[in-house]
Amino acid sequence: MRTIVRISLLVVFLGLSGTALFALDKQDTLKGAGIPESAVNSAKTAILITPELTINSARTAVLIMDYQNEIVSMLPENVQALLLDRASAILKKARQDHLPIIYIVVRFRDGYPEINPHNKLFSSLKESGRLREGTSGSEIHDGVAPRPEDIVVTKRRVGAFSTTELETILRAKNINTLVLFGISTSGVVLSTIRWAADMDYSLVVVSDACADRDAEVNRVLMDRVFPWQATVVTTRELLNAIGAKDMK
Repeated sequence: MRTIVRISLLVVFLGLSGTALFALDKQDTLKGAGIPESAVNSAKTAILITPELTINSARTAVLIMDYQNEIVSMLPENVQALLLDRASAILKKARQDHLPIIYIVVRFRDGYPEINPHNKLFSSLKESGRLREGTSGSEIHDGVAPRPEDIVVTKRRVGAFSTTELETILRAKNINTLVLFGISTSGVVLSTIRWAADMDYSLVVVSDACADRDAEVNRVLMDRVFPWQATVVTTRELLNAIGAKDMK
């Protein structure tokens, strides 16, 4: 108990995030799960040296993912309104600071030639006729509509990198940091984080601009999974960081 108290006080003293506090206080849980003590200590050190969030506008892009009419409409109306307000605020601030904005959308051609019958998730989309190119349901929601200077990338799978030219665009723009949010957390957000982390991008996830139909899944991903590969922030924290002094 004394060890946990000392660690908690150290975290408060250093001004670290609640996520760091959670991770440090769960050392015994990690050890109990069979993770070696050396790995726990390494994780603790990594958490302690995490810097305060800053955004380098010259090397950062914003990804707004799957904010399409049919996908947004799957959520309760009160949740929809909050998400759209937050997303709109992020886009406005990003444009003010000249950050590239990239919309990720999932759409299929007439007849759904991209969908393999073995793909359980997408086969149901084909049967229902959803997310077909040219339909209103596949369009980006008017509340966060793109501007002519923004980039729209169409995918045929879950993650933003799969079946798209996103990597080519990011390399062309010399981007090394991604600020991302989308619907759903367990779908496009999770898949994109995993892929981008494996390609060594720095990642910032805007927690309250993401949503999932399963609130518990959303919570677990934000609190326990994403922090190992990304910095998880709120919309307010992100807005405060954009336009601040750029990191070196």
